[in-house]
Amino acid sequence: MTIASSLLSAVPGLRHAFFTREGGVSGGIYSALNGGLGSNDDQALVAENRRRMAEHVGVAPERFLSLHQIHSPDVLIAEAPWPSGPRPKGDALVTKTPGIALGVSTADCGPVLFVDPKARVIGGAHAGWKGALTGVLEATIAAMEKLGATRGGIIAAIGPLIRQDSYEVGNEFVARFIEADAENAMFFIPSVREGHAMFDLAGYIRMRLEAAGILMIDDLGLDTYADERFFSYRRSVHRNEPDYGRHVHAIALEA
Repeated sequence: MTIASSLLSAVPGLRHAFFTREGGVSGGIYSALNGGLGSNDDQALVAENRRRMAEHVGVAPERFLSLHQIHSPDVLIAEAPWPSGPRPKGDALVTKTPGIALGVSTADCGPVLFVDPKARVIGGAHAGWKGALTGVLEATIAAMEKLGATRGGIIAAIGPLIRQDSYEVGNEFVARFIEADAENAMFFIPSVREGHAMFDLAGYIRMRLEAAGILMIDDLGLDTYADERFFSYRRSVHRNEPDYGRHVHAIALEA
């Protein structure tokens, strides 16, 4: 049902989980632990799946928080359960409040979980290519600093995401990254298909974290596209499936 980071697991009083698709109640293409509130799955089943996730990280279901993600660099501070109504929009959460789980929804994008063990500040970021390129990781770190964290004390764990062997992109995608910084060329290798390249999202995320001063990084090295234990947007598209499930990876300070 879950995979853990060895670095995060060593922090006392911290709960976290990179969830697989196993251990839930959804069926069909959503089998089984689909946490996607934006999916077309039966929302009663999604709610039960999220309740199981919340239980695993030791929080009440209403304190298992996630955002309406928009592939942005926007970060919110979570101090209490969301009020009723639509979820806030953004792509990263930070808190120093025990008993709140920060959830990151993904289905190929990069989930990054953060903790400063000394300051007792945690964060979770949804780092797809657009969010990573526009600064969601740096914004998450800056928000953690506002709560008392220090960059040299932060641990980051990169969870399951689409890896370079599976991530083919067009030349216009490559050009966007090269325009931002010519050194980004190192994250692309030629594809067997003309006019395309293979993108190293995990390597790019690690580079941005290191450039931001994060010294302790644990990359789980798992490929959501190639590994059937995980939901994958691209795999679903390639199979002509009408929708896809979502993971909600999470981190929480014990109450």
